[in-house]
Amino acid sequence: MVIDDSTTIRRTAEAILKRSGYDVVTAADGFEAMSAVTDHQPDIIFVDIMMPRLDGYQTCTLIKNNKNFADTPVIMLSSKDGLFDRARGRIAGSEAHINKPFTPADLLAAIKKYLVPEQPLQAAADA
Repeated sequence: MVIDDSTTIRRTAEAILKRSGYDVVTAADGFEAMSAVTDHQPDIIFVDIMMPRLDGYQTCTLIKNNKNFADTPVIMLSSKDGLFDRARGRIAGSEAHINKPFTPADLLAAIKKYLVPEQPLQAAADA
């Protein structure tokens, strides 16, 4: 899932992820995102920090405080790269911070790092 108030950023991230074979859900702000998270149950969420109405920190906190999505990785997207911004994201519960403008490699590396492929049931039972 990609949450960003910029149509350009949403479309860019969506195109990158779809080209790599991922299903993508987008939202223009935190309020729109909350219902989409519930409806689509994304495996990973990329969220812009600076958005109107409900910013990325607030959105991340709401997602992480929901027991159904507390383990869903949330990656903050921002052109703000200060130590304070990164720390505030961590306090809100985010796993990482990616600077804008991001590259396809940035998004795909986050997916690779935070999404562990599910083990086959037999292998898990044998463990």
